[in-house]
Amino acid sequence: MNVLGIIAEYNPFHNGHLYHLQTSKKLANADYCVCIISGNFSQRGTPCLVNKWFKAQMALCSGIDLILELPSIYSISSAENFANGSIKILNNLQIVTHLSFGSELGDLSLLDEFANILYHEPKEYVTLLSHELSKGISYAKARENALLMYLNDIRKYANILSNPNNILAIEYLKALKQQKSSIIPITIQRTSVGHNSIIPSGNIASSTNIRELFKQQKNIKNYIPYETYEILQNAMKYGKVVGDLSVFEKEILYTFRKMSTEEIANLPDVSEGLENAIKKAADSSVSLDEFITKMKSKRYTFTRLQRIMLYAILDITKKDMADSKVIKQPYIRVLGMNQKGKELISLIKYANPKLPIITSVKDFTNVNKNKILANMLDTDILSTNLYTLGYEYDSSSNLDYTQKIIVI
Repeated sequence: MNVLGIIAEYNPFHNGHLYHLQTSKKLANADYCVCIISGNFSQRGTPCLVNKWFKAQMALCSGIDLILELPSIYSISSAENFANGSIKILNNLQIVTHLSFGSELGDLSLLDEFANILYHEPKEYVTLLSHELSKGISYAKARENALLMYLNDIRKYANILSNPNNILAIEYLKALKQQKSSIIPITIQRTSVGHNSIIPSGNIASSTNIRELFKQQKNIKNYIPYETYEILQNAMKYGKVVGDLSVFEKEILYTFRKMSTEEIANLPDVSEGLENAIKKAADSSVSLDEFITKMKSKRYTFTRLQRIMLYAILDITKKDMADSKVIKQPYIRVLGMNQKGKELISLIKYANPKLPIITSVKDFTNVNKNKILANMLDTDILSTNLYTLGYEYDSSSNLDYTQKIIVI
């Protein structure tokens, strides 16, 4: 029996995702497919276009059997922690045989070269990384420079680490090594459009492009499966679409104005005095754009600053982030399934009887005694409660308790 694992945001599910899914199933000769999706907020620190249950429905309609939620603390983390949390979950299921991910490169052996360096951290590479960080550039750029200098072949390796799917692919491979996983990796090359491309190719468009077209109420039918289109139209009809982070502008500015400098310093990704710049910017800004402009520097990327904003309004501390990295068995939160997905749940319970599987948040909270898991789940619940504030109307809270698992 082959079980294919996929890690995705599906923001929203589009034809490129469908191609990746169908190709991956063939390559893995998969009998089942389980997908871990980010919740209501993305790894870039932005809200997803629609909530996690709508996203689960899209994926199920397109051929995935079981949808699990990646806890929010992982889904809005750096690429490293995003990948590490996802691989932990897939590995703990103890039934996944293959993992498929997209990459701009499409060459598993080359991606694995980078993963090996990051996993083993040879002294020469560590020295080069420290030297690059001393220049005051972002960690991502410093790591890219250090890796290229260590490999000493710019012509062969140039641009690999400047592409987001390659970066995640390398982190997945590194996480598989760290966890001594037997899962077999597969990569599918992205060839039509880039991750943030605003120009479609045939019936393929990037998620970024589709989101922008949708928000402008332009035609997106050619780029997404029919079921995705219907789900998006339904979400729009009932005012359950969240455009971007500016929807939560006042909440963000209020949170930072309320926080002390010491509390800001205790947020993940805040270092080297950034807390002072954040506090000063929050106290003098009237818009999110102004706030970000006042904080921006070559060391801190736009994405990193957005994630810090989410950490603040979701009350995620450095200790919370550290806990997420050390915990070996996160909970398994089921968002949706089909009949084969129900079979997968039974197989998972048989393979790993002690695995905490959440099909009812209330039932889980009544029996759970693990404080780290409780804190992670509280963050997921708060994430949904924040997200629904972005709805046009009917911003009900506590959907994690009342929303049923999507079954098709």
